[in-house]
Amino acid sequence: MKELDSTKFLNQSIEIENLINQLNAIRKDLLNMTIDTKEYLHDYHENDLASVQNLLYYLALRSHDIRFLQVQLSKIGLSSLGRTELNVLQSIDAVLHLLYQLSNTSCTPSTLDSFITLKKDGKKLLKEHTDALLGPPPSEREVRIMVTMPSEAADDYLLVYNLLKSGMNCMRINCAHDNAEVWSQIIENLHKAEKATNLSCRIIMDLAGPKLRTGSLESKPMILKIRPKKNNSGEIVRPARIWLTKNGTTKPPSVKADFSLTVEESWLSQLSKGDEIFLKDSRNNLRSMKITDAFEEGCLAKAKKAMHITSNTVLTAICKDKNSVEFKTSVKNLPGKENSIHLEADDILVLEQNLDYGSSAILNNNGNVIIPAAIGFPFPEIFKDIKEGESIWFDDGKIGGIIDKVETDKIYVRITQTRSGGSNLKGEKGINLPDSNLHLSAMTDKDVEDLKFIADHADIVALSFANSVQDVKLLREHLNIISNEKLSIVLKIETQRGFENLPSMLLELIKLQNCGIMIARGDLAVECGFERLAEVQEEILWICEAAHVPVIWATQVLENMAKEGIPSRAEVTDAAMGEGAECVMLNKGNHIVDAVSVLDDILKRMESHKNKKRSMMRKLSLASRFREQNSVTPEI
Repeated sequence: MKELDSTKFLNQSIEIENLINQLNAIRKDLLNMTIDTKEYLHDYHENDLASVQNLLYYLALRSHDIRFLQVQLSKIGLSSLGRTELNVLQSIDAVLHLLYQLSNTSCTPSTLDSFITLKKDGKKLLKEHTDALLGPPPSEREVRIMVTMPSEAADDYLLVYNLLKSGMNCMRINCAHDNAEVWSQIIENLHKAEKATNLSCRIIMDLAGPKLRTGSLESKPMILKIRPKKNNSGEIVRPARIWLTKNGTTKPPSVKADFSLTVEESWLSQLSKGDEIFLKDSRNNLRSMKITDAFEEGCLAKAKKAMHITSNTVLTAICKDKNSVEFKTSVKNLPGKENSIHLEADDILVLEQNLDYGSSAILNNNGNVIIPAAIGFPFPEIFKDIKEGESIWFDDGKIGGIIDKVETDKIYVRITQTRSGGSNLKGEKGINLPDSNLHLSAMTDKDVEDLKFIADHADIVALSFANSVQDVKLLREHLNIISNEKLSIVLKIETQRGFENLPSMLLELIKLQNCGIMIARGDLAVECGFERLAEVQEEILWICEAAHVPVIWATQVLENMAKEGIPSRAEVTDAAMGEGAECVMLNKGNHIVDAVSVLDDILKRMESHKNKKRSMMRKLSLASRFREQNSVTPEI
């Protein structure tokens, strides 16, 4: 029995000694990483130096696969190093110290002499950086809520007020939409709501960036179907109520109406109560309506039969108080119906530089394609960057294809993925080229102009499609020209290149002090592959936590809730996962106020259960790539 105990003790001693040797080798590699990349330690404020060093330590650690080591540490009841992000070297030293105690081996000071010691705990550093970027946290939760503003927020003060009361901590304005006049009004409504509620809210404005989109499609003629109200038996319950108003007016109807038509003001001014209007609709049916009320800004007419109205439908009014004199006009400015191109697998779609309006494929009598479908692609500067065989995605990944052929001004795409039965591609939809090495400037001329407004009105600027260190430097140069040192910066990670270059961009970004990262999961999922999104967003969270840089979890959070008023079960779980970030972003929708309230409740509940999961540390390609790019070879 004593021999068995002796053997067990000997085996355990050998095991502990092996663990000490492995951890010391890893520790040495971490210190070498900082020495070998010492050029990164220049140009940083002393308050940020520890975060830079901690990030370098983490990248060194994650360039190894230590899963077996983690299992062995767990077996003897020690920390498995699964939560080292915030304090990498200190976590390793704490485990080493315990291993030395278990081995009854005294360690000399030089053995565990930390090369760098954080002046503050990493958790405190991350909190300080988050407070500096996003403002102080609300009561009962640390995770902030960001909300994207709809255009209506410019005219709807109550919407902004209710969002603030429901838990919004950061307002997002996307400069890809609207203009400075609308943005100013939205911001004015926010400041008014802040005074009324005694609550504060940061303002973040996104530069539009070089977003690739399809060109336009010509609208289909609009056919307005006017029908009287019928019961289940098909009997008319009441006539259709039609509001006739002058062309160019923006005023709402003076009375309740089912439909609205705009006409010439000179014609409208002749009408009085009791007058009749006759027309031939688009189906060549003779129809009539009768004026029942007349106002200064318009008239209400009623019709007992269904009619199909288009722009240019001729209306003939017979005015009884003018001896039944006829007056004619035509319907004006009915909005065109949104067009689309139907695509199925194996179809060819041509992207053309100089095409004004796209068009569907033209078929012969046998249903064979004579001329393939085409749509505009007005980005001549990147045609040389696109190669045959590369993948292409449209409309947030709903339609996929492969580049078949590239010509001077045309790209031929073979469609490979659609929904069952095909998908419809509309104009102005996003395009992703994840395999292509595109040479696009991170900032367009519009971005440079918008940056001036942002510097004067916002707290944070978000750089869309951040792909490289050069992109960060470019933004910094433009900010230096504006001379605004108070504006904080957020990088939106939404491409494969942006993800791969995240460590280097973080090292550059930290020089700007108040900074953050947004995981823009919409484009990122298309670029990296939907099946990899969960893995990619976790890696971004780990890397940013090691740098003590706050993260914004964005895109499609509670989207059904915001748009339809009812969240899916998966959405609630996804929103709860956002607790791992420092801020969660909601997009606009008719039920956005309710969505903010629900998210506020979810985050508060999750906060009481906060216990981030242990990570099994396989080798990260993100960390290995950084070491290769900087010629730092691990010694173990």
